[in-house]
Amino acid sequence: MELRNSTVMTEFILLGLTQSRDLQLLVFFLILVFYLIILPGNFLIILTIISDPGLSAPLYFFLRNLAFLDASYSFIVAPRMLADFFSEKKVISYSGCLTQLFFLHFLGVGEMFLLVFMAFDRYIAICRPLHYSAIMKPSVCYALMFALFLGSFAHSFVQVALILNLPFCGSNQLDNFFCDAPQIIMLACTDTFVVELLIVSNNGLLTLLCFLGLLTSYAVLLFHLRGHSSEGKNKAVSTCTTHIIIVFLMFGPAIFMYTRPFRIFSADKVVSLFHTVIFPLLNPVIYTLRNQEVKASMRRLLNRHIVR
Repeated sequence: MELRNSTVMTEFILLGLTQSRDLQLLVFFLILVFYLIILPGNFLIILTIISDPGLSAPLYFFLRNLAFLDASYSFIVAPRMLADFFSEKKVISYSGCLTQLFFLHFLGVGEMFLLVFMAFDRYIAICRPLHYSAIMKPSVCYALMFALFLGSFAHSFVQVALILNLPFCGSNQLDNFFCDAPQIIMLACTDTFVVELLIVSNNGLLTLLCFLGLLTSYAVLLFHLRGHSSEGKNKAVSTCTTHIIIVFLMFGPAIFMYTRPFRIFSADKVVSLFHTVIFPLLNPVIYTLRNQEVKASMRRLLNRHIVR
């Protein structure tokens, strides 16, 4: 294994989304407006589900947690990126970089697991309706969330542990607007083949398996719905279609970013922007716009507290 003289890395310099000042201002304005409009919407979804006893089904329990995870995820990258647009030198400490990496993957993988649990919930509701209340009881839902956080922690811990052992020398410039494993590993001054393989297995393989599993499960559900009554079928198909849209929005960019060798592609930053900033804020909103119960409850909540 080739190893040059290494130094103690204390900070990284983020090169940012773009070097064009005009484009930076445009992106800043668009993301800020999007952030200020959609983020409160996610908190409104959480408040609506908590305040309405009629939204106590496991589906809404998981939707509430999805909105919480997505809102939390949006705080990992977007605020710093917005602040960095006005910084001449975008510096992040080594520990700050690894902290951002940890929570980025902790919340991201948590969302993936949550989508799997939501697919399981729909499978039980559609294919085993008589056993639904017995299987998807509150204790099971809380146990699934505990497993989600435990699995997410293990995943993120492995990410950080693999990078902590890497020696660095030379450049400390990360060609991105946030810290992620591929960009950090490419700065290491040693053969990183094994580390890359482990990261791809921990990230890419997990993402791909979840994606394929979810598509298969929804294909089975849609096939099973062919024999249902028209009213129940339309509602279930609408719910499954919404879930499938979220699956593609969530997993498409992740598969592009983590299931390939660590090389720089021209589309990397654009895909990363949608994956870390845009889509997480949109996911719960898409669910809500296609869910009549949540929309009706939200209107009642707004009428009760705002409209007099």
